[in-house]
Amino acid sequence: MADPSSYRPQPGQIPDTPGVYRFRDEHRRVIYVGKAKSLRQRLANYFQDLAGLHPRTRTMVTTAASVEWTVVSTEVEALQLEYSWIKEYDPRFNVKYRDDKSYPYLAVTMNEEFPRVQVMRGHRKKGVRYFGPYGHAWAIRDTVDLLLRVFPVRTCSAGVFRNAARTGRPCLLGYIGKCSAPCVGRIEPEEHRELAEEFCDFMAGRTGTYLRRLENRMMEAAEEMEYERAARLRDDIEALKKAMEKNAVVLADATDADLIAVAEDELEAAVQIFHVRGGRVRGQRGWVTDKVEDVTTGALVEHALQQLYGEETGDAVPKEVLVPALPEPVEPVQEWLTGRRGSNVSLRIPQRGDKKALMETVQRNAQQALALHKTKRASDLTTRSRALEEIADALDLDSAPLRIECYDISHLQGDDVVASMVVFEDGLQRKSEYRRFQIKGFAGQDDVRSMHEVITRRFRRYLAEKERTGEWAEDGAEDARTEAEDTGTESGATAESGSPATDLGAASVNGFKDEDGRPKKFAYPPQLVVVDGGQPQVAAAQRALDELGIDDIAVCGLAKRLEEVWLPGDDDPVVLPRTSEGLYLLQRIRDEAHRFAITYQRTKRAKRFRSSPLDDVAGLGETRKQALIKHFGSVKKLRSATIEQIQEVPGIGRKTAETIAVALAQAAPAAPAVNTATGEIMDDREDEAPETTADASGEPVPAGAPDDRRGQER
Repeated sequence: MADPSSYRPQPGQIPDTPGVYRFRDEHRRVIYVGKAKSLRQRLANYFQDLAGLHPRTRTMVTTAASVEWTVVSTEVEALQLEYSWIKEYDPRFNVKYRDDKSYPYLAVTMNEEFPRVQVMRGHRKKGVRYFGPYGHAWAIRDTVDLLLRVFPVRTCSAGVFRNAARTGRPCLLGYIGKCSAPCVGRIEPEEHRELAEEFCDFMAGRTGTYLRRLENRMMEAAEEMEYERAARLRDDIEALKKAMEKNAVVLADATDADLIAVAEDELEAAVQIFHVRGGRVRGQRGWVTDKVEDVTTGALVEHALQQLYGEETGDAVPKEVLVPALPEPVEPVQEWLTGRRGSNVSLRIPQRGDKKALMETVQRNAQQALALHKTKRASDLTTRSRALEEIADALDLDSAPLRIECYDISHLQGDDVVASMVVFEDGLQRKSEYRRFQIKGFAGQDDVRSMHEVITRRFRRYLAEKERTGEWAEDGAEDARTEAEDTGTESGATAESGSPATDLGAASVNGFKDEDGRPKKFAYPPQLVVVDGGQPQVAAAQRALDELGIDDIAVCGLAKRLEEVWLPGDDDPVVLPRTSEGLYLLQRIRDEAHRFAITYQRTKRAKRFRSSPLDDVAGLGETRKQALIKHFGSVKKLRSATIEQIQEVPGIGRKTAETIAVALAQAAPAAPAVNTATGEIMDDREDEAPETTADASGEPVPAGAPDDRRGQER
């Protein structure tokens, strides 16, 4: 624990101008980012008597080891730079609103030749129109199902679309009139795009004109005695009205606005947002955050605005934003919002009328969200703090372990042996720092040896980064440097994210980002290492740390059978009470490591069973493999093809064709697929992936695998 006076700048060093400041810990990691109209006055508040600081602020300044600042010209620049740094550094002590769910949007892919209507989550993509967010995905599907009768836009995936185009037969929706079937040429691309634009106009709130147009067409059909067409138009109108009823009118003047309400107590705050478009509530979302310091409601609103609109532009930022309190000062925030939209944005507090009444409804939702959040045991700040203190007391640690790493080994009867590393900071998951490992030092099943290898590889990377940044300790540096030399060849560690896993072993020590404070793969040490297992696994982990010369990281193990906590060198376990918050947190960390490990192990196993003889052909990438299979239909037919026939595939030259023919000739044909329900041998599917079934968790299981895997898979 650092003394803030040890890194306090001299009063004359801090400029009395707008700027953004960063607190860093002893490992140069950015732990807090803030902005100020006057850097001198703002930073002075952090270096007062510790007893007068907010508890979380006191923890932050005692965790920090240095502070630095950047001067900017205006408060708007400070706001923009603060948001950029918070997104880049992900500081642990900043106000960060945690979404209570990943909200689904109704999306129309206008960037495709034939736009598709679908449910989307996550980051927005360029050229896609979004509507929402909605509380539930089923609410989107209900709305779309009603609208497809009037706007029969494509909803199928790219694979289904290509298959229908190849066979010349549309899907079921095409037959029942809920898709215009562009896949089989029933409608021209221009006509289908016009349908999609009409769909978007209706979802954007421009409903009155379209309904009147349908009503006029219905009356014309009736006058011309085309009663069947009139009946269809009547049903279309009813479907549209039913879809509109799902979003009640709340503001009669067809306002486009976002309403933001905040409910807070001394420790936490909940934010609720209602998205009103065309006078109707089109979506709702909510966030919860820990209050890092004694911030005002206006400051919480400012942080919410940053998170809500920081990556939005154009119409995604509404003309009007209604809030319970204005940031101080309000002008930079309003100017920033105007810049994001490209036209004037009104940021104000509703005073009377329908908007004030709706704001009261949003406020009630925020209060209910905060009350519900308080009942969630794992998310409560007070409970988390108590859990960390209980762990520190039980394990005789000097301070609460703010960063905990847990490791688990997983395999299936000794095959596909992998390991996981999960990270919890302040009692919460930090998924961006999860890692996966392939055990490569030996073959077979040996959990103790696997644990030793994983701990060694992880902390070699830490020592290498410590040496690179100049934090190296003089004593024992040479021995540890020798241990760190193989970090550039380490493979198999991957980060959990929405993108494909990347091989961290391919990156050398010099591949780490140079700018201090940015996330690095293994740069930050934990205060506590938890392993899934008992005495043998704990001893292996401690031995790995001892061999690397690391003596400032605590180790413990959590055995599943009796939930006992084991410490290195102790013959008797530490038994925490069953009602202990500390035990509950350790169980959550252990279970998360087990989930992460077994998910990776199943993924590797499934990939192995889906392997193809073409995978062994040197220089043959995924695109050309797909082209070969598409041309011949199967690996079996490709194996019987001549070199000249293989050369007919675009991108395949004679040399490559010869390599493919030799590789397929040398590869033994795969066993024929078997229908597990009937026992039928499916000869025409030779060389395809073995048939799979699903286990209770929905994971694929290869045919012939043991039905009862308890005791087989870890």
